[in-house]
Amino acid sequence: MSFVVIGGFARVIHGTGETTSDIDIVPSTRPENLRRLSNALEEIGAAVPAFDVEEPTMIPTPLGDLKVVLTPAGTRGWDDLRRAANREPLGRGVRPSVASPGDLARMLAAVDRDQDMPKLRRLRRLIELEHELSRGRGIER
Repeated sequence: MSFVVIGGFARVIHGTGETTSDIDIVPSTRPENLRRLSNALEEIGAAVPAFDVEEPTMIPTPLGDLKVVLTPAGTRGWDDLRRAANREPLGRGVRPSVASPGDLARMLAAVDRDQDMPKLRRLRRLIELEHELSRGRGIER
């Protein structure tokens, strides 16, 4: 199944220090991929809804809430986000694709909610620190 993790959990993976209670994903919208997602949801006992292109679909599961977002604000969906996403190790062999800090910032900026501004500032600072670190590595060579 092809998807990119976005939202709060993706920001946590990148080190923003916030907390979250659900996982947001952007799946590939190819029919076979959406079938795989539906099958996986059925396997864990979750109801399989119709996915909405315009609005996020919140799916309560026995393992926690899953939000499926086909086209997050400021993006063109999975094809757009997968380009800069990295596979991040979460343990037990799980390595999902996680949206880049730049893409996460782009999504928060596009939503433009006051409540997200502190998160956006933390992401932008994280991006600055990553740039400084990569410049430092280039100098040491």
